[in-house]
Amino acid sequence: MSQLHAGTATPPLALAHEEDALHQKIWLRIVPFLFACYVISFLDRVNIGFAQLQMKQDLGFSDAMYGLGAAVFYVGYVLCEVPSNMLLARFGARRTFTRIMLLWGAVSVGMAFVSTPAQFYTLRFLLGVFEAGFFPGIVLYMTYWFPAHRRAAVMAIFFAGVAIAGVLGGLVSGWIMRDMAGVMGLFGWQWMFAIEGAPAVLLGLIAAWYLVDSPADAKWLTAREKALLARQLEGEQGSHAAHTLGALREALRNPRLYVFAFIYFALTCGSLTLNFWMPLMIRDFGITDVVSISLYSVIPNAVGAVGLILIARHSDRTGERHKHFLLCCCGGALALALLTLRLPHFGAMLAILSVAAVLIFAALPIFWSLPRSYLPGHTAATGLAFISSVGITSGIVSPWVIGQVKVQTGSMDNALYLLAGLLVAAGIVMWTAVPRDAGQ
Repeated sequence: MSQLHAGTATPPLALAHEEDALHQKIWLRIVPFLFACYVISFLDRVNIGFAQLQMKQDLGFSDAMYGLGAAVFYVGYVLCEVPSNMLLARFGARRTFTRIMLLWGAVSVGMAFVSTPAQFYTLRFLLGVFEAGFFPGIVLYMTYWFPAHRRAAVMAIFFAGVAIAGVLGGLVSGWIMRDMAGVMGLFGWQWMFAIEGAPAVLLGLIAAWYLVDSPADAKWLTAREKALLARQLEGEQGSHAAHTLGALREALRNPRLYVFAFIYFALTCGSLTLNFWMPLMIRDFGITDVVSISLYSVIPNAVGAVGLILIARHSDRTGERHKHFLLCCCGGALALALLTLRLPHFGAMLAILSVAAVLIFAALPIFWSLPRSYLPGHTAATGLAFISSVGITSGIVSPWVIGQVKVQTGSMDNALYLLAGLLVAAGIVMWTAVPRDAGQ
């Protein structure tokens, strides 16, 4: 008889309360720390969007140079995401997350000393290389601790981190670039990179002693709690993921992998457009001051953070994924299309942008609650990283396409229509191609 059921059987209601208490304990121990790390990672990834308000002029970069530098991050990210997750499966989360954070933090601080296009391209590429694997590593790591029916709400916390990074960027980046300009002879954007990159190094050092590789290594869980967690996770196609090339080849033979990769590509085209182009969208609404732009960008991000958590929790509570996902995608697509109306009232345009942020961001945690349930345990590390790496190629494609459309037409309207179409396609593919018999 297992430790969990030794002696008198636990009544179902008492067991449910015990499970809730266990997951609250796990949540408090690992989620806030990794949430803080993810916020900083995304801030260091997207603060390039705020930097462009000054950096191009200060260094004499053309729009094409800057666009290439922004996109080359994703080249390094895509190339190294699968290998990084294989290393996590082999060496454990603690060492992997420590390595990732220390290296990306050092490169992010190094961005403050860029002076030539070659340096700009090199450091952006290295930032992608070093940060690669962090997000799919978090997705995989959460499957070690939370059963499928709890994951959308947990992942929503991390995607709220994307929005929180936008809030922090809005509150802090504009102020740093304006008020720190000239201090010690440095430009404002140089101070922004240095100040916003340093926390990653500190968090990497903390991760080395704070994180554990798996529940079995958690001294803060009792033997009974470990047994209860193991019982909850059994049957989810294994908790441990292989890190071999054979596992990668087997994952690549799974047709659903490509379905999920397309869906995530479409989603990230929409979400990254909001992350990268939001400051310029707000400027196009008629706001010109850099601090005002960054402060107004707080509103869609803050609304998006709250909204995505509420929607993801509702999805977990009802156990339904597909309808939630379809409604988020189609509603987000409609909001993007409405942004082309150029309404004369600034508040109305900001409200539409906020709706787009809520729905597009909310689709992400709902999506990531599903793939693990369709991947055999020994292919999970490579499969999740493959989905993420294919999806994140949108960071290469999307800025280039939007930039070309903007140059050719003078506006982003056609690009927004294209993104809206991709989101609708993602919702339809999820609805028709992903069965409802897993992950719910």
